[in-house]
Amino acid sequence: MLTIESLTCWLVDIPTVRPHKLSMATMGCQTLTLVRMQCAEGVVGWGEATTIGGLSYGAESPEAIRSAMETYLAPLLCGQRFSGVASLAEKMNASVKGNTFAKSALETAFLDAQGKLLGLPVSALLGGALCERLPVLWTLASGDTGKDIEEGKRLLAEGRHDTFKLKIGARSLKTDIAHALAIKAALGDAVSVRVDVNQAWDFTTAVNGMRQLQDGGIDLVEQPIPLWDRAGLIALSQRFTLPVLADEAVATGHDGYALASGGFTGAYALKIAKAGGPAQALKLAHIAQAAGVALYGGTMLEGTLGTVASLHAWSTVNLQWGTEMFGPLLLKDDVVTQPLSFSDGQVTLPQGPGLGVEIDEEKLRYYARH
Repeated sequence: MLTIESLTCWLVDIPTVRPHKLSMATMGCQTLTLVRMQCAEGVVGWGEATTIGGLSYGAESPEAIRSAMETYLAPLLCGQRFSGVASLAEKMNASVKGNTFAKSALETAFLDAQGKLLGLPVSALLGGALCERLPVLWTLASGDTGKDIEEGKRLLAEGRHDTFKLKIGARSLKTDIAHALAIKAALGDAVSVRVDVNQAWDFTTAVNGMRQLQDGGIDLVEQPIPLWDRAGLIALSQRFTLPVLADEAVATGHDGYALASGGFTGAYALKIAKAGGPAQALKLAHIAQAAGVALYGGTMLEGTLGTVASLHAWSTVNLQWGTEMFGPLLLKDDVVTQPLSFSDGQVTLPQGPGLGVEIDEEKLRYYARH
């Protein structure tokens, strides 16, 4: 049991190591919405909510996430005692609709505090880790074909990553296909290359594009069409041997059930932010497993806190397509005392109580928005 005494939020702006180009925006800085949960039992939990490109990506901006936590969720939760994440989620969902990013940060902070109180890692609270290291791909998203090839070859030579994702959809189909296939050809047959269209194509464009990508050796296509076109996504998954990864189209277990029952044959991208927290994301994972749909550990390009929260959840299930939890590597700095250990295309899951990471208070003050 934990009694929440207070919640404190910060917006933390950290530059990226290079511009990160998506179909809807180009990022040069990432804003982390961090929350500190003080509990009456003497433990403190930390959580993070992070989105991509502000409102150009989705309905929740960093500023709105902070406002939801401070204005609505903090008064609702402070002074209340909870037995676990189920009662916490029930309380939040009964009074606040949507706002899954804010809820994810709070569920993460609660799990961190609960793990510290019990002396257990968050993964143990979620069912127990199946592994201590998880595969991590890298996204090549400078927008320049030559630079992306150079970056991919360098990371291969350093032994840091052996699987890559490309962000396409912002330019013409011809340009995007040429870009993707040039990178695939340059990196070689032994390297897995996937593409993320971020909903930028219509169905007809997707049919044309996927045919060329399949012939060119691309391994996976993420969310090629808008999230609302569920029938189109199912049709694409059945039309090609090139697998379709549903991302924005599957936020909850209900979404996963609807796609699977309609005949979807691809994979689901799990993300704690779109589900409402690590435990909520696993509800989608379990439905996918029951339906025979493959899994992928997705990111919102979180810093270390959000990345670790995701990793604890992902470690409890089998991810046939691995993860893309490289968010901390895209940032020039972070607000934790010890960075995550990335090597050989994998990341090591922290083993300490709770999330297993500690906040650097000095860096938090330095990067926090005033």
